Amino acid sequence: MGRENKIIVQKFGGTSVANFERMRRACEHVKRAYEMGFGVVVTVSAMAGETDRLINLGKSAVAKTYDDEMDVLVSTGEQVSCSIFSMILRENNIKAKSYLGFQIRITTDENYTNARIIEIETEKLISDIKQGIVPVIAGFQGVTRDGRITTLGRGGSDTTAVAIAAALNAKICEIYTDVPGVFTTDPNLVASAKKLRFISYEEMVELASLGAKVLQIRSVEIAARFNIPIHVRSTFSNEIGTIVATDLKKASEILKMIG
Repeated sequence: MGRENKIIVQKFGGTSVANFERMRRACEHVKRAYEMGFGVVVTVSAMAGETDRLINLGKSAVAKTYDDEMDVLVSTGEQVSCSIFSMILRENNIKAKSYLGFQIRITTDENYTNARIIEIETEKLISDIKQGIVPVIAGFQGVTRDGRITTLGRGGSDTTAVAIAAALNAKICEIYTDVPGVFTTDPNLVASAKKLRFISYEEMVELASLGAKVLQIRSVEIAARFNIPIHVRSTFSNEIGTIVATDLKKASEILKMIG
């Protein structure tokens, strides 16, 4: 079976790419999946704090900001992280290539600062996967039909990752973060909070709507629509996290696949 028939999408959030040391740790997860025979596609957020810095930069420059220009400004955070992440992978003997949203073409509507994905072209990604190359894609961003840069709203890199997984018919989408999975309640507030091994899409949407920040609600809705299992796990451990899927049987299949 070729890598193009066994695709995994791995998304690394801002805390996972906050500095070079953390990026190197994240790259170990990519290398492990690659060595297991997966066609790996990576999506990254901006380095922790960078999006807020760029927003404040724009606001400090002018009395009134413009959403379309703010999208151009804010999207540069992911441009930095995807290029550095790609170089670290190459340094570790994994062929990698960075892409911005417009380069693979993630087409969105024109709702600047909170755009919705309309279509993702997969030709370049599949070609790379067949050649053993790991595409590293800037999350959170897309482009309108007439070529204007857009962003997908807070947590938009989750949406990028799941939408790419759906477009590629991936086996699973892994969301790497600074927590080891989805908990019954916020473990920072409630000491007795328990990590869930499995949660359904519907339950995850409900948790997200109640304020759980581990996944953007739009990403879960896309996963449910296209039946893409999500694995929420920590970048800083090899421990199995939480599987978000249709049912426990599907979750068990995913656990066997990822070891």
